Amino acid sequence: MRRRENFIIVGVDHGYGNIKTASKIFPSGTFETNAEQIMGDKLLIYENKCYLIGQGHKEFVADKFLDNEYYILTLAAIAEELSTQGITNANVHIAAGVPLTWFGSQAKQFKEYLSQKKSVDFRYKNRDYHLNIVGVDIFPQGFSAVADKLYMFKGTNMLADIGNGTINIMNINNEKPDVKNCFTEKFGTNQCAIQIREKIMSAYHTTIAESTITDVLRFGTADISEKYLSVMQEEAMKYAEKIFEKLRSHEYNPETMKLYIVGGGGCLIKNFGIYDKSRVFINEDIHATAKGYEYLAELNMRKGGGNK
Repeated sequence: MRRRENFIIVGVDHGYGNIKTASKIFPSGTFETNAEQIMGDKLLIYENKCYLIGQGHKEFVADKFLDNEYYILTLAAIAEELSTQGITNANVHIAAGVPLTWFGSQAKQFKEYLSQKKSVDFRYKNRDYHLNIVGVDIFPQGFSAVADKLYMFKGTNMLADIGNGTINIMNINNEKPDVKNCFTEKFGTNQCAIQIREKIMSAYHTTIAESTITDVLRFGTADISEKYLSVMQEEAMKYAEKIFEKLRSHEYNPETMKLYIVGGGGCLIKNFGIYDKSRVFINEDIHATAKGYEYLAELNMRKGGGNK
């Protein structure tokens, strides 16, 4: 979060796999429940309805504003971030984003979606929160993660933001984003997880826990027998190569440009990809995009484009 004189900027990265703020992360799953007494530590109560937060992952949807789930997850994310400072009553400016090539068609609607209530009261993890939503800014995903580091992008570069649902690709040349060369591919790390589950089922007629797959993709290994692990690692290597194929289809040339990878999929590329480490740079900060949203929102305000 970033404090201003009369309000707080909270960046929220609405991933299909996880919701991230500048300092918090939790799975982007929620469902309505009646288990208030049992699940109080993960429960959000809003408008007399109870939502269990952080269970599973939300299915891929191109338009995040078509149902109420991302709004509920946004409230939980703000509460998580405010809790780091013990704050329960605040004026909040939300900074969020949408995929690069969907920015023109979705930014306005997503802003309206997150601005639907000016005053919000809810209970989360047994604490009452009151928020005044004083503003919302929407920025392009991917670029936001490096917006404060453009000085690093000398020469010809490609930026790849690998998330759970999508890959956002942008060229940045001599510190300037090339807005005419932006692409969004529906080929996030969830595609790799699906392939792993299908391969394990086909080979051994059993299922693998999502947490185990996540461990393998994040750390390269997991506490599981070698026969399962080897299949999972092999599929991860195939996925990593397909990522580079996607990038090459958008004119990525490792000999003439540098590649910068952000997003949760960076660890998968680090563990299973084959690349020149002197020309490929992986930002392992899972919170980088949310921090970037806050940076850009504050920059807008300093320039007179938002709240002071």
